[in-house]
Amino acid sequence: MKSVGAQLLVSTPYLAEKYQSWSPELLQPAPLSCEQEQLLTVFYHGSASHLEDVQWLRPVIEEVLSRSPILNFEIIGDQCVNRLFRGMPRVQVLHPMKWPTYVSMLRGRGRSIGLAPLLDLPFNRARSHTKFFDITQAGAAGIFAQGDIYGSVVRHGENGLLLPMEPSAWVEGILDLTNDHSLRDALSLEARKCL
Repeated sequence: MKSVGAQLLVSTPYLAEKYQSWSPELLQPAPLSCEQEQLLTVFYHGSASHLEDVQWLRPVIEEVLSRSPILNFEIIGDQCVNRLFRGMPRVQVLHPMKWPTYVSMLRGRGRSIGLAPLLDLPFNRARSHTKFFDITQAGAAGIFAQGDIYGSVVRHGENGLLLPMEPSAWVEGILDLTNDHSLRDALSLEARKCL
């Protein structure tokens, strides 16, 4: 490397001394430059029984992340879910966890928009609206599948958004909430009255 005139850059005084024959340049650490815009977390927390809903959600999330650099996506899942979202930027796949750990996690970190899609499948028809409570406990505004299950507790535009299971509607709904801090706060506040 010396024969081609390479410049050695080091990060500590110890390395500068160790390689002093190279006349290294000492670079001081500096914080990452972060944009001033607040990053928002969109999340979907399901189990292995929600795989069809997760697969439906994947292209929605891909589109949303490509259109908004301030969004991150968080999902709970196993290796199958991890493979499904692998390579997508700003996605965090969390391992499944026990209920007390999950409840603690919900209260511990800021999440902005919670998602509750629900395909019209026999298994899903037997579901309840429990994700409404999970999203509300997280302090987030929720987007829910239109229909009897979430329609029994969610009042569209008041304590959440009820959307048809059409990907474009979910993309626009997520982006609308991303850009409207006041609406996110109002939906979340009204939803907490149901706890």
